[in-house]
Amino acid sequence: MTEPGERRNARVVVADDQTVVREGIVMLLDLLPGITVVGSAADGNEAVARVAELAPDAVLMDLRMPRCDGVEATRRIREQHPGTQVVVLTTFGDDESVFPALRAGARGYLTKDAGGEEIVRVVHSVLAGDAGFSPAVQRRLLERLSAPQDSSPRSEVPDGLTTREKEVLVHIAEGLSNHQIARALQVSMATVKTHINNLFAKAGLKDRAGAVRYAYAHGLVRPPDRSIT
Repeated sequence: MTEPGERRNARVVVADDQTVVREGIVMLLDLLPGITVVGSAADGNEAVARVAELAPDAVLMDLRMPRCDGVEATRRIREQHPGTQVVVLTTFGDDESVFPALRAGARGYLTKDAGGEEIVRVVHSVLAGDAGFSPAVQRRLLERLSAPQDSSPRSEVPDGLTTREKEVLVHIAEGLSNHQIARALQVSMATVKTHINNLFAKAGLKDRAGAVRYAYAHGLVRPPDRSIT
């Protein structure tokens, strides 16, 4: 039984597709007070299943995983199991990794050079209702918030497409394959396919040829050797 004022152990699931990394994180956390690892997962689908099965307090979530990446898994966990918080623990601290994860519902974000005590601190901060970030990620957030806002006119995105769906559409029109789009945007193939399915549904498209015509018709890309006014 936890005494008044005593911090109870947080029940955590670790999700990482690399077995050595996943097992190493579990071993590290098992040596530290404040966290009890109750399960692990090798991809986002397994992470969602472990949360449904074990109802942990938090998930330490890698981002780049097969089948279902960490951003999509975070979104599903926060929608389906709001009592479980997500702390990203990944190699990547760039904008294209940080901000999608936060928009999906992650409350903490650490890179894998974080020490065990920092991981424990951030997990407990998140469970207390605060946000928790590594110093490098916190700097990126401050830089983004303090950057001057672009006041130039922005082209209207048709049919309610999100900014990322528009980016995927432009890459399709440029002739990139799904694999190339995934590399360009630094997301998983599964995420690219999800964006394509969503934009096709919104725009009423049936194939990539129609997507190319749609992109040109809405001025999202420029025809060769011709300017769009």
